[in-house]
Amino acid sequence: MSPNAATLAGCAALALWAFLAPLARLAQPLPPFGLTALGFAAGGLLGLLVVAARGRLGALRQPGIAWAHGVGGLAGYHALYFAALTLAPPVEANLLNYAWPLLIVLLAGLLRGLPLGPLRLAGVALGAAGVVVLLGGAEAGSGAAAPNAPLGFACALGAALVWAFYSVSAAWLRRVPTEAVAGFCLVSGALAFLAHLAFEPAMTPGARQWLAVALMGLGPMGAAFFLWDAGMKRGDPRLLGTLAYATPVASTLLLIALGEGALSGQVVAAAALVTGGGLLAALAGRGR
Repeated sequence: MSPNAATLAGCAALALWAFLAPLARLAQPLPPFGLTALGFAAGGLLGLLVVAARGRLGALRQPGIAWAHGVGGLAGYHALYFAALTLAPPVEANLLNYAWPLLIVLLAGLLRGLPLGPLRLAGVALGAAGVVVLLGGAEAGSGAAAPNAPLGFACALGAALVWAFYSVSAAWLRRVPTEAVAGFCLVSGALAFLAHLAFEPAMTPGARQWLAVALMGLGPMGAAFFLWDAGMKRGDPRLLGTLAYATPVASTLLLIALGEGALSGQVVAAAALVTGGGLLAALAGRGR
């Protein structure tokens, strides 16, 4: 896969992740860990079917470092993220979690020696500002009402760091085929199911919930992980990190289109800032 094609694959993953929130709404009232377990299981099983059809089951035989990287990134991020939403006010926690696009860009320069430049950094700043506008104006719970808020904020930042490091360091494991992600999803789903059994009441999905899980497995919790792996291993992590700020804006617009909210000046301003940031990052890559 060429670098341009890999970067486009990463962009497709970002587009699929925009559908995660609407599908999560469709899956209500399934508990978070239970929904995560089902989503990972669906994505992993569908991926495994594709891998088997291609005669590539041997791709799952990988060294321990590859499994630690894949499962640690997928399961570790989601565990920290859900813990943050539980312990801290959700709006602030979600905003801190969206430090991961910025961290991807910075770690791409620090760990992989990729030049950043003023245009790209300005694009990241605009994208971050767009997310602040989008989430910062929302009504948030009081930190005083959440005695574990500091721990929750630490979990949110930890989630951002885990996902950024998992993404950027994927290039170090370029020889690990993307098909191995199917195994990583299945193990992550098993860990999420154990967390569900330990911390949540038993769930009984209905037809609507199973539909949502199947769609999640096809898209944001299935194909998106495979596309992201290819994009981060062979594409441009700086551009993908900047464009990642479009995900929460696109997700919000989808929720509005589904009747979950109203289009406001705040959403329009956030979309404009994120779009401007993406254009600056694209111009930086073109200039190079």
